[in-house]
Amino acid sequence: MRRHVKLGAASLNQSENTRKPLIVVLGASGFLGSAVIDRLAGLQVTIRAVARGVTPVPPEAVADIERCRVDLAQSGALAGAVEGADAVIHLAADSGGDRSWRGAGERSERVNVGLMRDLVTALGGHNARPTAVVFASTAQAGPSEGHPRAAYAQQKMAAEKLLREATSRGLVRGVVLRLSTVYGRTPLSGSPGRGVLATMTHRAVEGAPLTMWHDGSVERDFLHVRDAARAFVTALDHLPRLQGGDWAVGSGSRVRLDEVFRSLADAVAERTGRPPVPVLSVEPPDFAEAGDFHTPKSDPAAFSAVTGWSPSVPLHEGLEELVAALVAAEASTFRER
Repeated sequence: MRRHVKLGAASLNQSENTRKPLIVVLGASGFLGSAVIDRLAGLQVTIRAVARGVTPVPPEAVADIERCRVDLAQSGALAGAVEGADAVIHLAADSGGDRSWRGAGERSERVNVGLMRDLVTALGGHNARPTAVVFASTAQAGPSEGHPRAAYAQQKMAAEKLLREATSRGLVRGVVLRLSTVYGRTPLSGSPGRGVLATMTHRAVEGAPLTMWHDGSVERDFLHVRDAARAFVTALDHLPRLQGGDWAVGSGSRVRLDEVFRSLADAVAERTGRPPVPVLSVEPPDFAEAGDFHTPKSDPAAFSAVTGWSPSVPLHEGLEELVAALVAAEASTFRER
């Protein structure tokens, strides 16, 4: 039985009636979106799950859930998707295809910046109380210490600026969450996503070496996808103190990539009975970015102080879960051959 969770709905409703607040999730079928839907499903709200693909929903949801399949990059599509919304959780993003966030094609610009422009236009000034917008940005949009930023981070920063400007004008109530590196298995779909830890776990399961484009001393803050999802719901409950701000959300602990990769290799070896795959330093490819060789700053202390949120999934636990799932998937595929 799904647990009922209380949300401060009074801060979301646009009118004096007693209807459930309508929360629209853009990018609902994605890696993070699936986890957010799972978290929201325990609330007394109405969810409109907006995505190009089919959004999985829990079988015993407390919330009322409606699916809206639409390509938001199409002209005019977003306005209908957010009509009547009390809050919008904006997770839709285009990370550039095979090279992930390194890409900067026409579609990525349209999705990563254009959708925010469409959103503030659709929501601006249409309600007595401005609609809440919680936007998923990246830690790479934070302080850079002068390092060049990848195109994806630049696009996220442009979208942040649009949201801040709309908030200062009273058109929306915007909150930016700058997420550190999100990993793990997302609820509902069980997807491990396309992040670095999922990629390296796949390689280890296949028996391939884990490669680094540096000496391994570069650090990352890894945030489990369930904790990331909980941060978005928590933000809705603390809008008055968060709106207008850019908030770092992460585990608060940075770890060296060589250490994490060795832990993955050992965990896979323990489950498969094979020797651990090697962790190697290799020459970086031509498309490597400056950010690949530096540790981004991300301190969630301010967000935690305001909201009481804190991460609940330790890295070792999240890695074990990820490894167990991908080893089991490989074994299942092997049996079906």
